[in-house]
Amino acid sequence: MMFDKLLLIALVFATLWTVMTRSLLKAALGLALISAMIAVVIFKLDSPLAGVFELSVCAGLITAVFVSAISLMKPLTHKEIIALSRARAKRYWPLPLIVAVIIAVFSRSAIPTSIRVWPEGMEQSVQNVLWNVRSLDLFGQIVIVLAGVFGTVIFFRESNKK
Repeated sequence: MMFDKLLLIALVFATLWTVMTRSLLKAALGLALISAMIAVVIFKLDSPLAGVFELSVCAGLITAVFVSAISLMKPLTHKEIIALSRARAKRYWPLPLIVAVIIAVFSRSAIPTSIRVWPEGMEQSVQNVLWNVRSLDLFGQIVIVLAGVFGTVIFFRESNKK
């Protein structure tokens, strides 16, 4: 139970750091860290296949696409970075307060500690999970992977033309 609370606190801080950081590369790496922590949560909920997909696609593929896109961008000057930082600080200043209020509200409510993830009496084979129980998730993962691949191909093709 203590690990779950520490994981939740780390997830909230990593999310805030990702949103508030000035560097796009650090934000992409923060997103990968958040995805890895969410994968740990999914593994703890006894959904190893969903955890593997979260870890491989979100923390892996999406991060690789973001880092490759960031590496092709023109760096900003120091004055542009300062101006963008001030604008971001003005835009996001209430975010830590909102997160604190949400945590306070949810910490007072009764959240069930045991969640039944798997229906009783159902065979727990990989084939049954992928094709009968989680077929929509599998389709969504395929679409996400293909969108990342095609988006990257189109992005590099457009950058080569310029």
